[in-house]
Amino acid sequence: MNIKLAENFRAVFYAPFYATHALGLFAEQGVTITLLDSASPGAGIAELAKGNIDVMWGGPLRVIKERDQFERTEGSLVAFCEVAAKDPFFLLRRKRGERRASQSTDLAANQSQRGEAFALKDLVSLRFASVSEVPTPWLCLQQDLREIGVDPTKLNRVADRSMQENLDALLGGELDVIQVFEPYVSLALAQADIEVVHAASQRGYTAYTTFISTFGGMQRNHAGFEAMILAIEKFRPWLAAHGPAELARVVKPFYPHVSLDVLTACLTRYHAAELWTCRRVISRQGFARLAASMLDSGYIKQAARYEDCVSASAYEN
Repeated sequence: MNIKLAENFRAVFYAPFYATHALGLFAEQGVTITLLDSASPGAGIAELAKGNIDVMWGGPLRVIKERDQFERTEGSLVAFCEVAAKDPFFLLRRKRGERRASQSTDLAANQSQRGEAFALKDLVSLRFASVSEVPTPWLCLQQDLREIGVDPTKLNRVADRSMQENLDALLGGELDVIQVFEPYVSLALAQADIEVVHAASQRGYTAYTTFISTFGGMQRNHAGFEAMILAIEKFRPWLAAHGPAELARVVKPFYPHVSLDVLTACLTRYHAAELWTCRRVISRQGFARLAASMLDSGYIKQAARYEDCVSASAYEN
């Protein structure tokens, strides 16, 4: 069985996909994976429609958005097999006061050592930059803000710059807080007077990354997709036995521009946050959280139904 699999974009929190490929876990299940690049986040959606690929990984957000816009057909998108079940983004700021926070991966330890506490409501009075490259992190953060009574539209927010540009602006004193994912977090902590003030993973389950195919593709590639799921489910036991440092070594070839030390710090932080579930089913709680964030932000017009967007094989009881 050969499956053409497109990556969404190259991101550190996608490490389980690369590790499963590099460790030969797909091959052990009798499936050959042709791993293809995507031109940009979400570009694989068009390739699915054209039949150029069989499956991609990415956010269920794209499935929910399509279902909001179009009637469901055999060619409609569908999500299956949950890999990243929590939000992988963080808020960073420059350290304040004389006491320096530890660069531990334990956010609670960092918080206890800060000169000044931070709460999400503080963003109202700060110069803040959200992620522009993909929509999900800002949509989810908006929901966090609404839940504590903060109107996201009232923030003094930079919305159109890259994470690297925002990090440079933070270091230059032009911004107070920025929203980023790894490796920007570990790179900043390793070389600058920066601290993590919020980890979005603390919110709990938020459907973040799954496999995405079409309803027709699920039927055509049933055996291949079943093999892929079985392979992905072997990742967590492997990680429990070998740890994030070994994971960094295995996936290092996929991140040539990130040093092994930094990559190890990134993956250790994500492992500690219990970011990855790597299981057949998709969390109903996580799906509901993502869908609510999209609806309340106006990104979709009507409430999304789990059963309309998730393959029956991936239903959580």
